[in-house]
Amino acid sequence: MNEKKVKWEMLYRRWIHSHEEDSETETVYRPSNFEFPPSRGRTGFELKSDNSCIEIGIAPTNGLYESQGKWEIEEDDHLKICFNPQTKDIRIMHVASVDRNRLVIMK
Repeated sequence: MNEKKVKWEMLYRRWIHSHEEDSETETVYRPSNFEFPPSRGRTGFELKSDNSCIEIGIAPTNGLYESQGKWEIEEDDHLKICFNPQTKDIRIMHVASVDRNRLVIMK
């Protein structure tokens, strides 16, 4: 099986920001079922195999909000995510590494 295909298939899940693990150069995400320590709230996103995605944010009332979007692979190791085509809210994320338990994005 193509190694890159396997790599990108590992992205198909809900990823939550594990800010405790961040460094000066990396942002770390864990699957939503990870045992996170207590926090005032966590952001994240879900990537689906049909190239749709969901942004997970913190609502003004401390709950969560979700917004729909689309994602695609750019180059060999970049994700292009668009949550709002009208406002051109596009994010490019450089994937440093991914496995079933950890996603690392370069800052």
